[in-house]
Parts: sequence; C-alpha cells; structure tokens
Amino acid sequence: MSLVEDFNGYRAKMNEKILSAGNTNIKRLYALDTSTYQEGALSVKVKEMLGLISSMVLRCDDCIKYHLGKCHDEGVTTEELFEIFAVANLVGGTIVIPHTRRALEYWEELVTLK
Repeated sequence: MSLVEDFNGYRAKMNEKILSAGNTNIKRLYALDTSTYQEGALSVKVKEMLGLISSMVLRCDDCIKYHLGKCHDEGVTTEELFEIFAVANLVGGTIVIPHTRRALEYWEELVTLK
C-alpha cells in the first residue's frame, strides 16, 4: 500500500470506531471541524492552506497529511505548496523542516496517484 492509502484507510477505520461509540461531545467536535472548513468568507482552498500551515507549525504529521490531501483536492499547485512550506517554516522555525520533508514526500505521492 502507499503512504496515502495507508493513511486514509487507517483514518477512516479509526474515525468510524470513535464515532460509533456515540459520545455526543466527540460527535459535536467532529461536526464543528467539518463545518469550519466549508465555504464561507474564506474559500475552502484558503482554509485548507491555513490548516496545513497550522498543522506544520504544530508539528502534527497526521494533520499535515490530511490537509495535504484536501489541498490537493482543492487544486493547490506544487508552486503554492512551497510557499505554504515557506510560511510554515518561517512561523514555526527550523523544527518544522523534518515535517516539510515528510510533507513533500506525501505530496509527491498524492500527485502521482491522482
């Protein structure tokens, strides 16, 4: 399996288990997350780019992969991606560099899969 397939499969499986537990607060949190990234004053594309930058600064590899996939779906180009990387590394510092490496590896796979 690929990095993308592994990540998406695991995420879907675990989200299903978590949501099937029936915890109202977790369901509300997931719903809020979904609604936040819908079209509004900011486009979905811009929100996903912001989510990617935030995830990189916070150094959450799962979040980075998720937002990379969404950015790809929203038509973010590789040139735009490198500007996102630049902002994330400036804001987050050099500790973000390893996450940038993994993000680029994941992006390259996204580009070849779709």
